[in-house]
Amino acid sequence: MTRKVLLVDDDAAVRDALAQTLELNDLEAVTAASFVVAKDHITRQFDGVIVSDIRMPGRDGFHLLEYAHGVDEELPVILLTGEGDIPMAVRAMAFGAFGFLEKPCAAADLLAVLKRAIKTRALVLENRRLKVQLESGDPAARMLFGTSPQSDDLRAKVRSVAATGAEVLVTGAPGSGVSKIAEVVHLMSPLAQGPFVKRPSAGLSAEGFDELCSAGAGGSVFIDEVSALPETTQYAVLDRLERGAGTRVIAGSTANLAALVEAGSFNAGLFYRLDVMRVRIPSLSERPEDIPVLYRHYVAQAAEQAGIAPPDISPEHLAALMAQDWPGNTRSLMSAAMRFVLGMPEETAEAAELGLAEQLAQVERSLLIAALGRQNGRAAAAAQALKLPRKTFYDKLTRYGIRPEDYRR
Repeated sequence: MTRKVLLVDDDAAVRDALAQTLELNDLEAVTAASFVVAKDHITRQFDGVIVSDIRMPGRDGFHLLEYAHGVDEELPVILLTGEGDIPMAVRAMAFGAFGFLEKPCAAADLLAVLKRAIKTRALVLENRRLKVQLESGDPAARMLFGTSPQSDDLRAKVRSVAATGAEVLVTGAPGSGVSKIAEVVHLMSPLAQGPFVKRPSAGLSAEGFDELCSAGAGGSVFIDEVSALPETTQYAVLDRLERGAGTRVIAGSTANLAALVEAGSFNAGLFYRLDVMRVRIPSLSERPEDIPVLYRHYVAQAAEQAGIAPPDISPEHLAALMAQDWPGNTRSLMSAAMRFVLGMPEETAEAAELGLAEQLAQVERSLLIAALGRQNGRAAAAAQALKLPRKTFYDKLTRYGIRPEDYRR
């Protein structure tokens, strides 16, 4: 959630005092002494709220409010004045101010209004982002949520792979959404108008695979957990692919197929035939910054299914979620969202029982892992990206038992 406040006041002493109050309460203060300086910060994408004095030389707070709402009518603006009276308050509200406070205002009163304004702004920006995704003709943007660099890379990879007609191998940890990625690859391919047929590989016979290809003719066939294919079927599938399957084959696996090939339990020829194009799904532990976006989406989805209004999600609740490892990935996060909507207790209260220091440590560990994942396990590059001295970075890796080589692809 955004924590940014554009603070506009021509009185330097008042401006600095308010900025200090905000920063002591974990808010980011961006200061401006006039309308002219402030307007350069105001855009439709501004991820914060505005607090402005009314009485200023030149253009006053009402001009600033008018300008801000001309740029974005949903941008919260809170007006302050040392000469407050009822007519001025009425005028401020008529102009669309989010709040009106008389100076000197108590810090608690200002922070209470700011808390509501910040939450409102975060919801507006999130709803806009989701609307763009839903209205987009790009299934990768519409169906694959996340704002992290890893999610951006995943969507780009899916788009490039989908454009080819080659076989695709989708890999990821259990619960990471292998089936969904396979569907998006199909929807973005030249075969999108054809059928998308899927079935698990366990118990699939050679004849069953032939029937699957016939059903998926002109489209895509998805074989889930391909590592479970019976040995005789593996040879039959390889033969069919070599002769031309008549449809695009997408295989999914949460197992390490290369390791299975080395162990002699999976057909090497079939592995290399399927592994023409590969899409690897990053786990949630590699992209903890995606957890709030995904969780809000799952909460809204669960509330719609339950036919109730989605409950408010506090920053503390999101912080607790980010502090968890989520070995079940998006599947377990989705289950947690459903329990939250239904008011059910969490299956694990581990994060909630931790103290502040422990929760912060877990979040820090997640961010270190995410940085290593983004930099392909290159510790020096990850340290630079996090703006940490190299020794400090390595000390933290040692403290959390993190090995950079585990995150090299």
